[in-house]
Amino acid sequence: MIKQFTLAIFLLLITVSTLPAQNMGTLQGKVLTKDGQPAVGVSVFLVNTTYGAATDERGSFLLKAKAGTYQMRLTALDILTQKQSINITAGKTIQLPDIIIELSSFQLKDVVVTGQYAAQSLKNSVYMVRTITNEQIRLQNPTKVEDVLQQQLGFRFSNDMTLGTANVVMNGVAGQRVKILIDGVPLLDRLETRESLNQIDINNIDHIEIVDGPMSVSYGSDALGGVINLITKKPSGDRLDISGKVLEETAGKNYKGFKGSGNHLENLGLNWGHGSWQLGGNFTRNFFDGAVQGWLPKDQYLGNAVLGYRTNKLHIWYRLDGENDILRSDGTPNPNTAIETDAHYITYRWMHQLQGDWTASDRLSFNSAASYTDYSRRTQTTTLNTLTGDRRLTTGTGEQDESIFDTKFFKTTAQYRAAGQLLLQPGVEVNLTGSSGARMLGSPTVNDYAFFISGEWKPTTFLSLRPGVRFNKNSVYDAPPAIPSFNAKISLTKTVDLRLGYARGFRAPSLSELYFDFHDASHNIDGNPNLKAEYSNSFTSSLSFQPTGIGPVKWRSSLSGFFNAFDNLITNGYLSTGNQNLTYINIDKAKTAGANLDNTFTYKELEARIGFAYTGLYSPLDDAPVADVRYSWYPEVSSTIMYHLKKLKGDVSLFYKYNGTLPVYELDPNNAGVIHLAKRSAYSLADLSLNKQFRQLTFSCGVRNLFNVTNVNNTSLNVGGAHSTGGPVPLGYGRSYFLGLSFQFRKY
Repeated sequence: MIKQFTLAIFLLLITVSTLPAQNMGTLQGKVLTKDGQPAVGVSVFLVNTTYGAATDERGSFLLKAKAGTYQMRLTALDILTQKQSINITAGKTIQLPDIIIELSSFQLKDVVVTGQYAAQSLKNSVYMVRTITNEQIRLQNPTKVEDVLQQQLGFRFSNDMTLGTANVVMNGVAGQRVKILIDGVPLLDRLETRESLNQIDINNIDHIEIVDGPMSVSYGSDALGGVINLITKKPSGDRLDISGKVLEETAGKNYKGFKGSGNHLENLGLNWGHGSWQLGGNFTRNFFDGAVQGWLPKDQYLGNAVLGYRTNKLHIWYRLDGENDILRSDGTPNPNTAIETDAHYITYRWMHQLQGDWTASDRLSFNSAASYTDYSRRTQTTTLNTLTGDRRLTTGTGEQDESIFDTKFFKTTAQYRAAGQLLLQPGVEVNLTGSSGARMLGSPTVNDYAFFISGEWKPTTFLSLRPGVRFNKNSVYDAPPAIPSFNAKISLTKTVDLRLGYARGFRAPSLSELYFDFHDASHNIDGNPNLKAEYSNSFTSSLSFQPTGIGPVKWRSSLSGFFNAFDNLITNGYLSTGNQNLTYINIDKAKTAGANLDNTFTYKELEARIGFAYTGLYSPLDDAPVADVRYSWYPEVSSTIMYHLKKLKGDVSLFYKYNGTLPVYELDPNNAGVIHLAKRSAYSLADLSLNKQFRQLTFSCGVRNLFNVTNVNNTSLNVGGAHSTGGPVPLGYGRSYFLGLSFQFRKY
């Protein structure tokens, strides 16, 4: 069946690409912003046809169409910017003069889609959205998504050396309270750690959008702390793009080319567009060996394929993401028997997506997404006789286990302009999650059904109001009858905006928290089917100063604050004194609060950003009076400097992050019910990257972890086991050096 489907698609593409071209003509040109920069991502369409293209990073576009007279339309941020009459002649190429649109390069960079009715500028968004641009990702030369996010304000990562996974904390909110999306579709995780972040190919990510604060109405459970939306690269235009990259990096001071110590990445990508058809694919091998520093070696293979069809009113595409990694924990030979015991952790992730956008009329449009994710992680333990080479499977408890998770997801929303300045967005969402395996109690499922509606109303030119409500039905827990939210944007001046928001949150425990029992040499974790669901009340505010400046100097700033109050917060803990088996428990009350100040400056070829954050965590201490509200605070400083060497066709980039002393509330393993405040030492991270372009080739080199951070200390009482937080906390494998070479071939 799969072979027949593949053959059918192949024949269809061959047919499309070999259609008669004798009546076709070519139209090409360049679109610039009003400040003279290339206008990237502007849609160019011939009205009432299927002919269209999008501008590339140079602002250029090319499309082919049958001979005739057309109206050419240019849109950016879903706003009509230009419209003009075009006459296309068969067999000829028409070169248009440069087109200037009345938008600045700043405005085009700040295009956001997360939580919006349609793509729009950050200036018009009711939500405060942060964007990590394609340029920043490219110049940093990351090997995984974590490399990019750890430089952002409010983000902290911790590593599980045994599982090879990392957990993310966003503005003091951790684990599954942070929603991770790829093109708006949620990613599946096995445990409370968000390992999915590093199981998505960073080479295929165009940019990343971050919404601070709860988005429970639009994105449901797990969106209490915020949303991370990974926006992928998509084929566009009548052209062929072939790209490739090779990057070699040391692991601290240790390196062996292409297979041994270090980080070894190879990537190959292809995107092709013809008329309305789009086809793309990407493959990456990422091999890491940091065993000398105590990090388990990993072989990781990532691939994806995209097939799409686009017209003026319809865009539909299918995407397949596949991932396989093998984490190797190899033992040392017993000096008496010459036998070593090796444990390999083998992960497979397959994610199918089918998405579509349809513009039914000027007032009504639809967006739908359906996905199926199949995830498995298998433990394979063997013994190896190093003298004879004989390898055999072991039979101990948990040494050949496999855990299987799957999720079926469907979401559809309608965008309807009811009247004038009133927009309505109703939608439905279904999320069905199941699991099985030796470590699961049976084959449990958790199903979630929701109907939501929000509206955006502009009663005046300076005020936007967005109320919303979500109705949930959970198969395990009685969800609250309605989860409300309310957001407002007030334009104080042309460049200053005030945003205010409130949201009620609900999170049902995950399958792993309820039913997953994990016991091996390094883990003792029991699921807890008696957990209560989490609830939260969250408030956010921000004051934004949009791009302004004097002459070539431009800047923008934002000052934001947040407060989250949680009921029945789910965390790790112990059921009784002296019991060393971790489980999941509820804490009655917990709070987080904080403020962020972010500033971006540009001057000619220089772009600099500096930000400050101050975050507080609160959990009631047994020895504190009930009325005594105790917060523990920690600071952060983040800075990015990117300078473009125009004459040399190169870039110099510096990324810096200071992470202050982190407070961690934990349950005392020796005193059941007693909460202990531990502290993790402060540290700084910095990366330096240089990129030089030689026509279609780009050479890159740099230094990661300039301050040579490996482990930091803390005062935790929890010592022993893979999930312990006592003793040194692993953060990195030391200062490393990398060299990379990439190429980009494009043919119109």
